[in-house]
Amino acid sequence: MVRRAAWGWGRALKSALTYATMESAVHSEPRRGILGLSWRQCVALIALGNAFVATYLHLWKIGKAGALACGGGGGCQIVQYSPWSYFFGVDVALIGAIGYATLFVVAVIGSLPRFEDVRGFALAQMALVYPAVLFTLRLKWAEFYKLKTFCPWCAISAVSITVLAVIVTIEWRRLRAAS
Repeated sequence: MVRRAAWGWGRALKSALTYATMESAVHSEPRRGILGLSWRQCVALIALGNAFVATYLHLWKIGKAGALACGGGGGCQIVQYSPWSYFFGVDVALIGAIGYATLFVVAVIGSLPRFEDVRGFALAQMALVYPAVLFTLRLKWAEFYKLKTFCPWCAISAVSITVLAVIVTIEWRRLRAAS
């Protein structure tokens, strides 16, 4: 009986992979980004990773995670305990965790075959990413010029949000060209 169940999962996986490759071959306009993923799937993957990082930083700040893995300079602690780590009284890491999680959900739902050409999902991604880029510029300015320190976790987030802005723009241009 166990053998049959394993065979059934293998068959289901093969069927899903065949469907995924057939789906991309049917469309004349390529929806693929990099590594065989659509642009929205790339957004989801990056957002998920950053949601975990932001959640880790928030949990560390409220004392629910162990030691902060930051490197030798101690920049993460300086940034985490600075007044710049709050925005209207809310922890910036928590804002990032919620923002990245929301972006992940929008990207995953927008990646479903029936929604892959719906412009609303691209607009929602832009509405989440572009303000985050401006917010990140503010935070990096404060980190470098006000606090005169460097936080590797903040740098990862800054690079990621910049890459996300590029990917979201590419996705928007793909949808505009298709209509």
